[in-house]
Amino acid sequence: MEEKFHRLIFIPVAAVLFLMIGYQYVCPADSNSCYLRSDGKGIFQRYSSGFQLVYTDPEPDEDLPSRITSRFNFTERDLDRHVDFNIRGDDVMVFLHIQKTGGTTFGRHLVKNIQLERPCDCMPGQRKCTCHRPGRAESWLFSRFSTGWSCGLHADWTELTNCVPVVMNKRDKKSATRNKRNFYYITMLRDPVSRYLSEWKHVQRGATWKTALHMCDGRPPTQDELPACYSGEDWTGVALTDFMSCPSNLANNRQVRMLADLSLVGCYNMTTVSELERGRVLLASAKANLRNMAFYGLTEFQRKTQFLFERTFGLRFIQAFTQINSTRAASVGISEKVRWRIEGLNALDVELYEYAKELFLQRYQHGRQRQHRQERLRRWQEKQHRQRLHRTYLAQLWRGGGAGAGEEQEEVKGLQEEQQEEVATTEDYSSQVVRW
Repeated sequence: MEEKFHRLIFIPVAAVLFLMIGYQYVCPADSNSCYLRSDGKGIFQRYSSGFQLVYTDPEPDEDLPSRITSRFNFTERDLDRHVDFNIRGDDVMVFLHIQKTGGTTFGRHLVKNIQLERPCDCMPGQRKCTCHRPGRAESWLFSRFSTGWSCGLHADWTELTNCVPVVMNKRDKKSATRNKRNFYYITMLRDPVSRYLSEWKHVQRGATWKTALHMCDGRPPTQDELPACYSGEDWTGVALTDFMSCPSNLANNRQVRMLADLSLVGCYNMTTVSELERGRVLLASAKANLRNMAFYGLTEFQRKTQFLFERTFGLRFIQAFTQINSTRAASVGISEKVRWRIEGLNALDVELYEYAKELFLQRYQHGRQRQHRQERLRRWQEKQHRQRLHRTYLAQLWRGGGAGAGEEQEEVKGLQEEQQEEVATTEDYSSQVVRW
């Protein structure tokens, strides 16, 4: 009886062992040819713009969506952003700084946090840094912290594109007819409601930006074209309702206005075209200019902004960007009714931000997937090289070539040590985040 019981136990145990051995033979541990499917389709995260990010990449990476349901038809050229920025030549990076988009922090990254052959010279107590090219006393960066407000306080796209070439040629004492530069425009955008509230809090503390030029078609706007929202020196202590009630408040749709070509609608003259047509033209212009810029980042995605900048320009930052969510705008409590009104006042900015956010995330996805492909190709090539060395080593051992085999063995060991060192130094990205 006991012998029969042991035979009954042996049969299922043997079957399980047979299946396990067979599975290991068909699907070895280092193979990706076999995997188990589940009914789940990934982790879904919905953003305010209405599209979804679907995470289904077999290699876990929370920052890399494998597919984005797109509302817009972006081309390969739109997604693959890489510029051959020649810092030794005549190329100039131009930072278009929109108020309350995190531009001050990003501007400091540009002058203090990039690995350069000739780092920017930032003297203590001075607002501006000297960012010269290697071997030449010429600036490669046009920004608040390098050249100052040379084209006016918070100059927009209309002002910068007309002013920057003249200013840079004058600074470097070059003739515009003999010198052809490449100007690479970059900027930062922010969620319109958060940006609007942040500007209101800034104005409430006394900011005015009244010295801004707003040059367009060779002249600034008249008082009738751009009437002031307040009387006196500033708008200190303004209530949010009063801030929203001024029809000429430049905080409304500021991001679209500062990225569009204002010449297309008669600059600040509101009588040239209807309000609806004006908004349509400005939005289309802002989208086109943003899409064709060398780079733009989003305040809400600091790590992705850093990744895309580094990939676009081939430059590396010394320290990682920090995501700071505890802003003044975040501390402002508003009702849904007030939020709807702010979104209505900034309807163009809301649509632009949805467009910019989707393009930004698709560029990030495209860049990360290409990076992963390059990494997989590199690892495959290294594996093939190690296998060739190993086969050569075994062949020489078989032929009795001890000395040559010893050299090949040392090379194999060297490759293994390099691989171990690479793994050791590639730490989790978030562990490198340091506020500076």
